[in-house]
Amino acid sequence: MTTTELSPELLTALGDLETPTVSDALDRLGIPGQCLGIMPLDRGFKMAGPAFTVKYCDDYVTGGSVGDFVDDIAPGQVAVLDNRGRLDVTVWGDLMTILAGRKGVAGTVVDGVCRDVRRALALDYPLFTRGNWMRTGKDRVQLEAVGVPVEIGGVVVRPGDVLVGDANGVVAVPAHRAEEVLEVSRDIEAAEERIREQVQNGVSLREARKQAGYHSLQTRVG
Repeated sequence: MTTTELSPELLTALGDLETPTVSDALDRLGIPGQCLGIMPLDRGFKMAGPAFTVKYCDDYVTGGSVGDFVDDIAPGQVAVLDNRGRLDVTVWGDLMTILAGRKGVAGTVVDGVCRDVRRALALDYPLFTRGNWMRTGKDRVQLEAVGVPVEIGGVVVRPGDVLVGDANGVVAVPAHRAEEVLEVSRDIEAAEERIREQVQNGVSLREARKQAGYHSLQTRVG
């Protein structure tokens, strides 16, 4: 599947934004990109990068691997694992965290759970999941496909889409609209910064918001 190439500068700029700002920009552009229920293991984790997508299914396969694909993820990419929200078996653990961290993978997003949490925290490796649980996915799930569209927290994520994560959660930005999302996000960020400055200088919140058009910043246009 062909993916859109994004410049390092664009990825860095998106990663510098807070996810609430990106979320408002997505709303304004009519893009569903907020990944419901996916949160960081540590509130200090931040992450941004193009998606390397992985899809799992329930077929029982004795001795089947759940993680060899980590060898194929490029530095700076985000591993995006669709385990359909399952909370009873994990598809990301200790060895995968070690290798991904050593390779310079930007982080991992799992619609499901992970395990070996202490290793991720010790290595400061950004993990965003529905939680953690110790039971392995080996012999319980199998790898269905790599490099295909997946669903994460109700959002369709395609290979190369940009995943941005922080303490507030994860948003997915379609690669072909990344520049547009960045531009709108910066407009929203600038407006909110003006409001902060005015409030700090004694202007009422109501007046500062009115002057900045705050209540329509995220309203869909067009």
